[in-house]
Formats: sequence, C-alpha cells, structure tokens
Amino acid sequence: MGRIYYGGEATPIDIEDRALAHLKVVIATKLRRGESFTVSWKHPDDQPGGRSTIWLHPSIPLRFTFDEPEAPELSREWLEELANSAHSSGGITLIAEHFDTGPLEVQEPTTINVEVAEVDVVKVAKIESA
Repeated sequence: MGRIYYGGEATPIDIEDRALAHLKVVIATKLRRGESFTVSWKHPDDQPGGRSTIWLHPSIPLRFTFDEPEAPELSREWLEELANSAHSSGGITLIAEHFDTGPLEVQEPTTINVEVAEVDVVKVAKIESA
C-alpha cells in the first residue's frame, strides 16, 4: 500500500502501489508545469462512507511512499487516462479499477518467422587527412 502525504496532514492517503505509481507520474508532470488540479476518490469500504477531494498545487508539500522497493511497470493507456482527466474541469477521479492489484495478464511469447533478402555489403574505407 502506497501513501500520499499532502500539506500539513499527518494522516496519509492510502493508495495501492501500482495505482500510486501512475498517479505520481501525472501529478509530478502537472505540478512541474505549475498547474493545479483536483484528485477525488470514494472512501474504501473499511472507512466511513463518502468521498474526498484534494486540491493539488505546486506550493503545497507533497510526498509519496511505497511499500514495494521496486517501481512497477507503467501502463501508457492508464497514464493517458489519468492525464486526460487531470486536464478536465473535474480533475482526476480515482475509480475501483485503479485499485485492482491482481496479477497482470501476461501474453505468451509469439514466434515470428522473417525472411531476409540477400544484401550486398559495400565496404567503406576511412581516409584520414594529414
């Protein structure tokens, strides 16, 4: 479980490591550009019902922590989805799919046969001038 420590809040926001890794990239990009935006989410089942929204601004301290020592592989589609929502008037809204931490589907390797045409090789001599 990853955590966001935002502003002076002592209580972190808990987000699964893989989701937080994606969110971190989008947040860092937006804040580096000096852009402010919101991030919203529904409270998990183990917390009182409701939802929360935070306003992210470059001047407010922000720290990410991760339980896993290695960074996960990032999904380009997921990053694009988060970035597009960050640019919208509603900001980023984290949804249940963002927190799916089950095993990733791995495709079996595919063998591709490639025919290579015969190629003439031209040798080039390097001439050094004095």
